[in-house]
Amino acid sequence: MSELYYKSTRSDSAPVTASQAILQGLARDGGLFVPSAIPKLSVSMKELASMPYQEVAYQVMKEFLTDFTEEELRGCIEKAYDSKFDTEKIAPLVKVEDMYYLELFHGATIAFKDMALSILPHLMTVSAKKNGIKNDIVILTATSGDTGKAALAGFADVPGTKIIVFYPKDGVSPVQEKQMVTQRGANTHVVGIHGNFDDAQSGVKAIFNDRELEKELDAAGYQFSSANSINIGRLVPQVAYYAYAYAQLLAQGEIADGEEMNVVVPTGNFGNILAAFYAKNMGVPIAKLICASNENKVLFDFFRTGTYDRNREFILTSSPSMDILISSNLERLIYRIVGENSAKNAEFMNELSKDGRYTLNEDMRGQLKDFYGNYTDEQGTADVIREVYQNAGYIMDTHTAVAAHVAKQYRKETGDTRKTVIASTASPYKFTRSVMSAIDQKYNDVEDFALIDELNRISGVKIPQAIEDIRTAPVLHHTVCEKDEMVDVIKKFLGVQ
Repeated sequence: MSELYYKSTRSDSAPVTASQAILQGLARDGGLFVPSAIPKLSVSMKELASMPYQEVAYQVMKEFLTDFTEEELRGCIEKAYDSKFDTEKIAPLVKVEDMYYLELFHGATIAFKDMALSILPHLMTVSAKKNGIKNDIVILTATSGDTGKAALAGFADVPGTKIIVFYPKDGVSPVQEKQMVTQRGANTHVVGIHGNFDDAQSGVKAIFNDRELEKELDAAGYQFSSANSINIGRLVPQVAYYAYAYAQLLAQGEIADGEEMNVVVPTGNFGNILAAFYAKNMGVPIAKLICASNENKVLFDFFRTGTYDRNREFILTSSPSMDILISSNLERLIYRIVGENSAKNAEFMNELSKDGRYTLNEDMRGQLKDFYGNYTDEQGTADVIREVYQNAGYIMDTHTAVAAHVAKQYRKETGDTRKTVIASTASPYKFTRSVMSAIDQKYNDVEDFALIDELNRISGVKIPQAIEDIRTAPVLHHTVCEKDEMVDVIKKFLGVQ
């Protein structure tokens, strides 16, 4: 098998191996790493249909991580997808009415981020060993709610690593915040910043590009890497579950071999839907990639007009993990549709940071035909949660509801009746208040943990361990800072002054 290399989206600098890309996180020129080509699957969908999740993950990931030995990669997969998940299937596909929900929230922190973040620490430590890294790796991450906890849980007490997570102090759900600030682990740090997710993400990216700080840390025995979806080690494991979704449809006799499915993804930072795009290009029979936004509909407007414009009001919604105006991973798609022209891509990204917008030409827009974008407002989100519960007894979280609503809009608008898989990205228990209020206004004044018990009663779904754990867990992280104090906070945590 030929080796696959990774290159930056912003310059023609020398390509790196998969393990080097995982260690660096962000390319030195500020670009994101992309594979030199999207590899093809070497097994058929029929063969995948008889495999457990771990084997599907191996078949997908080995094509991307070509400098890992079979033993190394299987070892990482085995450690990641084990009893931390509350179902042997890891990512069950559930048919509800005429849609299929790919439940990606059965991991330790009850959100889809577990699918990639339970394996990333293992990929990272193998990569460090492979490349003779002596420094401790400091994982630096911005979160809109879910990545933070999943990364903290993945890296807690992993030897040779430390993790620092920044989140918008008033921009995550109470459960998301409690999950983070109660995190145990001597190497874990959590910081609320006064600002929104885009502020946290921009701050982290700037720190990655701070060469003076890099030198200071190196002298103290540290180097940065990322657990955000800018890290290719986050993206590759996500490709696997789209292959698995199709394999399950096939195994359940719900689709004919080769018949295409549509995929609907609630989208903020564009990583999860980009993984579906990679899966399609690997050979998974996917027709449309349906991008579902909430009221921060920067991506909907982009797909409709060809202009990406973040100059707009930032809206806090009931689906906070999608409250994002700068979708970092879109850069990987843009790089592809400008013909892998790094100078052109860099020009767009400079326009985005300078003016907050850029516009594709007609030819480039033509290459977005695999995608369809739409959005759901707060009322639409609540309506879908209530209707699906009343009609089918199935309860979904707010992010999944955004996708379900867009899926219905797409069908109505296009008449496309292909089998449709919805990426269900979080447990309803993570957003209990919003979910229960959508089902019935009478829950508006009920206290948080009483609501959890009530959700358990009406859904019959067991309360996840992640929720039980935070009922009584003490708050261990109290740091809050301004967005321009992030570097000082990091230095303090690491004892570098």
